[in-house]
Amino acid sequence: MVNKNEESGSRVIISVLGQDRVGIIAGVSQILSEHNINILDISQTIMQGIFTMIMIIDMEKSSIDFARLKGLLQQKGEEMGLRIDAQHEKVFRYMHRI
Repeated sequence: MVNKNEESGSRVIISVLGQDRVGIIAGVSQILSEHNINILDISQTIMQGIFTMIMIIDMEKSSIDFARLKGLLQQKGEEMGLRIDAQHEKVFRYMHRI
């Protein structure tokens, strides 16, 4: 069965990588919340002081488009000394296929 969000192409993968610090999840989540973007899944870990996080989000009811979201996330990453990227789920899956 195909998920409705997968069909519509509204799902996006956000990846975060950088030195661990307080407020990373809050900073990313605040941007999403302000623009009515739903977090579908989140996984984060810290490996030897390096913070890594992957989020799957749904932009179906978002108040901004993908390009604007990507820009806001990159700006937040620069402010926090992190690398934050966003890709449409289909692109992410294509690039990371085995």
